[in-house]
Amino acid sequence: MTAMTCVADNDFLDRDTIISGSDFNWAMPQEPRMAPIALKPRPTPSSPTSFRIRLANTEGRRSTASYLIQKMYGWRGYATADCQATPEQITLVASDGQRALGTLSVGFDSWRGLLVDTLYRREVDALRDHGAVLCEFTKLAVDSSEQSRELLAMLFHIAYMYARRLNGCSDLLIEVNPRHVRFYKAMLGFEVIGSQRTCPRVNAPGVLLRLDLSYTESQIALYGGHRELAGSVRSLYPLAFSADEEDGICGRLRALG
Repeated sequence: MTAMTCVADNDFLDRDTIISGSDFNWAMPQEPRMAPIALKPRPTPSSPTSFRIRLANTEGRRSTASYLIQKMYGWRGYATADCQATPEQITLVASDGQRALGTLSVGFDSWRGLLVDTLYRREVDALRDHGAVLCEFTKLAVDSSEQSRELLAMLFHIAYMYARRLNGCSDLLIEVNPRHVRFYKAMLGFEVIGSQRTCPRVNAPGVLLRLDLSYTESQIALYGGHRELAGSVRSLYPLAFSADEEDGICGRLRALG
């Protein structure tokens, strides 16, 4: 099995890097939290896959993320749009120095609304009317590999930190293909709040899911950092960061602005 591992090369840890390392055996740096979070390597019997997760805050990184989205979804005939820089959205991209391994965008509610409003305005407005502070995750793509579940958990947790801890969001919304609904319900605790409809952005069927981020917070507190449970608990949360790791990464995110 090819394993992800951390990178010792300082050139790999640029100022926009959020974390760089492996999917297991994390270690917090002894440096101030302005520095990227470097993750402790572990011995592996095969060639390692080094990686870093950064903000896609340059045109080049957004193009890299867009290419991965096209690669993962275009062959299915889905329409894809390039990642755009907007005040209400941030995009994360994981890469190994040569190619994108995963990407995820976080959109925050504003006077412009959310992308999910296009098909589910009534359902979304009902949440707003009850005082929910909303965000949405979009443009999720993870390159198929033996580490794809671990990378998905990392991207999801960092996106959660942006939404919950830095912006005080209470509810997360996503549109997913109907065949993925069971995974999101079982592995992350989402619930269906909008029936299947055809999404014009991607020309494919979608279902609206909601996640109460207080539930996510409790699951991360319970399972985060306990990667030994990943094989026995039907959940992605054992692959989340520990509380100390989350605190360090949040410090890094605040420093990045």
